[in-house]
Amino acid sequence: MHSKRFYTLSASCPDRIGIIARVSGFIAEHKGWILESRYHADEGNGTGDDSGRYFMRIEVRADSLPFHLAEFRERFRPIAEELSMNWKISDSAVRKRVVIMVSKQEHCLYDLLARWQSKELDIEIPCIISNHDTFKGFVEWHGIPFLHVPVNPDNKQAAYAEVQRLFEEVKGETMVLARYMQIISPELCAKYAGQIINIHHSFLPSFVGARPYHQAYQRGVKLIGATCHYVTSELDQGPIIEQDVIRIDHSDSVDDMVRYGKDIEKAVLARGLRYHLEDRVLVHGNKTVVFR
Repeated sequence: MHSKRFYTLSASCPDRIGIIARVSGFIAEHKGWILESRYHADEGNGTGDDSGRYFMRIEVRADSLPFHLAEFRERFRPIAEELSMNWKISDSAVRKRVVIMVSKQEHCLYDLLARWQSKELDIEIPCIISNHDTFKGFVEWHGIPFLHVPVNPDNKQAAYAEVQRLFEEVKGETMVLARYMQIISPELCAKYAGQIINIHHSFLPSFVGARPYHQAYQRGVKLIGATCHYVTSELDQGPIIEQDVIRIDHSDSVDDMVRYGKDIEKAVLARGLRYHLEDRVLVHGNKTVVFR
């Protein structure tokens, strides 16, 4: 992260000649100082069924431009329309608002709060939502509102309507499922597509659903891992942001695997969330381009 304030332009569009020249030319025309730029051309599947797409992420030093963010957006809009872009511009000085959801597993919650408290994750956490009240005291000790929204088979529709109400009330931008052990409703997934991040305790697409460490133990695998991904209505099938693995062997029990896995889960979730917050992740279908 640069010490100077900067704006981040992240975008994708149909591939064609002159995209970089058009965008960088606009920035240079206004004396913009580019701090970092990354590009990727995806040629599709090679069968003609999937046209090529171009992805970019550019950081521009804010004080090098003669206008503020709102005017930057307005001036850039005609170029984005010309290039048929999906795009956004964000300001490094504005902290993202992250709502954390958790059940009874504490390790990912503890890790995120430690990173938040140390400013390693420079974010706003307007509240933490849980379907249990296990961590109420711990969360409130950090000065963060704790909201208990019970979920059971009979009240799921009402419960997720309440989650949506709370998320909107606190002006949440990203929802993080830090081992929130409930299946998010399809309505919530659709409304906040690309805004809900989950940590799954396996190296997807292997061992989806419940008890993946037990599944891995029964299968006799030699690697276990964790996956940070966007949440969709298909269980554990959303676009993958980050993954990692650790080697195990025949002598490791399920409990050993769970213990090893917790360390991977924490690191993978923290990295994936950071990539998302820094606008380093661009989604294309069920795949992602991640500019690390």
